Amino acid sequence: MSKLIQNEMMKLIAKKRLVVIALIIGVLVLLFTYAQYKQVETQREKLGTSDWRTILQQQIVDTTNRLSSSRLSDEWKKQLQISLQQQQYYLDHDINPSEPGAPTFMRIFLENSIDLFIPLMVMVIASDLVSSEHSLGSIKLLLTRPVKRWKVLLSKYITLCLAVSLIIAITGILSYLISGLVFGYKGWGAPILTGFNVTDTGLNTTDVKLLSLWKFLLMDFGLVWFVAIVVGTLSFMLSVLIRSTAAGMGVMLAALISGAILSNMVSSWESAKYFFMVNLRLTDYMKGSAPPIEGMDLSFSMMVLFIWWAVALLVSFAVFTKKDVY
Repeated sequence: MSKLIQNEMMKLIAKKRLVVIALIIGVLVLLFTYAQYKQVETQREKLGTSDWRTILQQQIVDTTNRLSSSRLSDEWKKQLQISLQQQQYYLDHDINPSEPGAPTFMRIFLENSIDLFIPLMVMVIASDLVSSEHSLGSIKLLLTRPVKRWKVLLSKYITLCLAVSLIIAITGILSYLISGLVFGYKGWGAPILTGFNVTDTGLNTTDVKLLSLWKFLLMDFGLVWFVAIVVGTLSFMLSVLIRSTAAGMGVMLAALISGAILSNMVSSWESAKYFFMVNLRLTDYMKGSAPPIEGMDLSFSMMVLFIWWAVALLVSFAVFTKKDVY
């Protein structure tokens, strides 16, 4: 088995897709760092100070003014009210929700990448693992070896899991190193609040806990890794079912983009909460954002994603071990 995994890793490295993915992540982190820097500078020039309390008070005023608009939908008003309550809670407890530094940048970058960017990077790897064997004509040679089919597929799946872990690690390292040049490398021990619960009546703060940022980041990385594994497994299944890499990538790309759209439009469509793409933003539960559909929570979303993962893995092995090769 170890030789099969080593062989798959060598093939993956030879395609240089991990290098391309690392370059894409690096470029995006650079752009995101610059945008964050410009935002901080604009706030400083506008308010004439860099004091976080003054900035947070101004954000509270801006949010309150937006709530007075009659053009806002009820759903968006509820989200703004929850955001307002969180901002006020941070201010009342004298905690900076955006402590300057590379660790804070990592957290924000992960939270904004979990549902689309990182899944897209994983999809590039996963959609090609099996279907490329068909397009290159090497599938017959691969399956004529004295190794059971399930072992061949398992070696590819383990390679996928290793690649996913490497992509998450690259994302964390690059976001820390690049953003640290601008914002500094301190802030691992900065306090951050988690445990906000969104209820029918608004924001529930009874379970709020104070954590160090490095502990919060560990949980964020775990949730991002879990989402990436689920999306990677679904793309892996499409790679087994569809011989064309381009077709498999197209299907998964359409699902991810539709999920990003649905998350903002499905509040009244309760059945949509069982779609995997509506449950990808697990980090939102950590910071207390309102769920896409009322009644959803972290446990529910993780269970839905786990079921999708298990079904995709079972289908992949069942089809690969039985399908005819021609």
